[in-house]
Amino acid sequence: MRAGIILSFFIMMAVGALSQESKAGDRHADYYYPKPVTTETYKARASALAEANRRRRIGFVTHVTNSMMQNNPYPAGYAIFAKGSNAQKMIIVGLGEQRYNTLYRMRGLLANLTAVARVSPIFKDAHMEDFYTFLDLLKIMGFKQVTVTDGKSFAHQIKVE
Repeated sequence: MRAGIILSFFIMMAVGALSQESKAGDRHADYYYPKPVTTETYKARASALAEANRRRRIGFVTHVTNSMMQNNPYPAGYAIFAKGSNAQKMIIVGLGEQRYNTLYRMRGLLANLTAVARVSPIFKDAHMEDFYTFLDLLKIMGFKQVTVTDGKSFAHQIKVE
């Protein structure tokens, strides 16, 4: 009985989320981050893999997060997660004051994430680790957008094409 109620709740939430997503251009703004102050479009040097899917994108985010947590003796400076009905939107939220509150700091973080992603098995096995940037790697995984925010008042959104 309880499992049925919980399942019904999640189904209602998923249906509501899908309808909200189609109504609003960016349903995550003002919930996970403030409305983006700056935006850009990144033309990737790669194409999405045929096997890029929701499960792989979530696995990629999990790998990056685990690498960050295991290889750093300090608390994480940011949270990274995938959202959207197909997990095609990456969100990176700064977890401390004065972190990622300028476009240049956000670009520095993306450069650091390039190094983290390049050691992931999917990119090492395909011998792509020394050519692509983090944004190219997101395109390969099928991400369409990344939003980086200080978690307070500044957000930058990149459409990945």
